[in-house]
Amino acid sequence: MTVAENLAFALKNAKMSREVIRERVAFAARALQLDELLERRPGALSGGQRQRVAMGRAIVREPRIFCMDEPLSNLDAKLRGSTRAEIAQLQRRLGVTTIYVTHDQVEAMTMADRVAVLESGKLQQVVRPIDLYRQPDNVFVASFIGSPAISLLDVAFDGVAVAIGSALLPVAPHIRSQAGARITVGLRPEAWRLVRPSEPGLDVHVDLVEQLGAESFMYATVAQHNTRRIDFCSVVDNNRIAVHLERNQRVGVNDVVRIAPATAEVLYFDVVTGRALR
Repeated sequence: MTVAENLAFALKNAKMSREVIRERVAFAARALQLDELLERRPGALSGGQRQRVAMGRAIVREPRIFCMDEPLSNLDAKLRGSTRAEIAQLQRRLGVTTIYVTHDQVEAMTMADRVAVLESGKLQQVVRPIDLYRQPDNVFVASFIGSPAISLLDVAFDGVAVAIGSALLPVAPHIRSQAGARITVGLRPEAWRLVRPSEPGLDVHVDLVEQLGAESFMYATVAQHNTRRIDFCSVVDNNRIAVHLERNQRVGVNDVVRIAPATAEVLYFDVVTGRALR
């Protein structure tokens, strides 16, 4: 069938009038920028155009809710980005509640008003995207959201402060009462900073530096001469710490540098249950 026939298919089956069908098809075509493609058949459409036609078939029915199950998973990266923006704009224009299932955290964080994170069918957290990033409820959510991934370290806790290398981070009183002998500390790449060797911090061995143009990331492992024992949380696979570098900072592979956490950016979790300590 042509694009126009595809869009009108469900409406014809519902025995709607030609006038209503024409109006709804025209609206969906304008909304999805399909006006010039109405006479084309599937073989003459790109992957992104076919996705828009599939969305148009849903739009013309004027549902009270849209359910989309990974609609962009078979598109290449560039097309996925542009189609993601189109879906978000369309949802705002139509004002229809949309449930969107995805494994892509970029889609979830950029398109959603609220994000629900599930693990093995169990709901972990439902909040705004920015709150999901800044205030995760547990180590699973913290490790699932964010790229590069958060560093989750199981470190010594004396009841007052946690030790990260030679740096001691004071812990708020309400956290002190909940923690045991060790505590899981979460630090996102932007929470670390390079410091001089004379300053308190953690010595790390640089394994990789990613130059991404506008920003750079350093990936490092804990140097063996650190005296305080630091274990990576079990959900962290590669045992590496990701550090966001400032524009003027230069490090090389195999360098040993010292990093320190920004106190205000630290997240704390119970080392046994994985629940956030707030």
